Amino acid sequence: MKRRAFMCLAAAGTIATLTRRASASRARMDIYKDPSCGCCGAWALAMVNADFNVVVREDDFMSIKARLGIPEDMQGCHTAVVGDYFFEGHVPLEAVEKVLNEKPPIAGLAVPGMPVGSLGMGDDHQASYEVYSLTKPDMKPSLYMRMGG
Repeated sequence: MKRRAFMCLAAAGTIATLTRRASASRARMDIYKDPSCGCCGAWALAMVNADFNVVVREDDFMSIKARLGIPEDMQGCHTAVVGDYFFEGHVPLEAVEKVLNEKPPIAGLAVPGMPVGSLGMGDDHQASYEVYSLTKPDMKPSLYMRMGG
């Protein structure tokens, strides 16, 4: 009887673990990018490898920035949308995951421009750049995270 109880508990634990992983991963991420941009593709691949359900959209990528109200000085080369949040430019995976786990009252995160060494731009973990959060509804930026040295 003890062996049967142990086997049932082990099976239940395995199923619970697999179910938890499945519900925590595969969040849909729509990425709007220029069709000729390779670094955007590298960033998108990093999101796929992080188990996001990525849908790449290579049309209308500039109008999404306007529709979301992302200020011009905060824009990067691509825009990703997950639920109510946007991730503008080469936002590092740890920042994306932090926002999705903590659910802060912001519109999204932005890494302006294309910083060398950021995710998709060489992935140099020693690269130094800033990640900004943008508040609702005024899109005022504030420092969210500093990467590297």
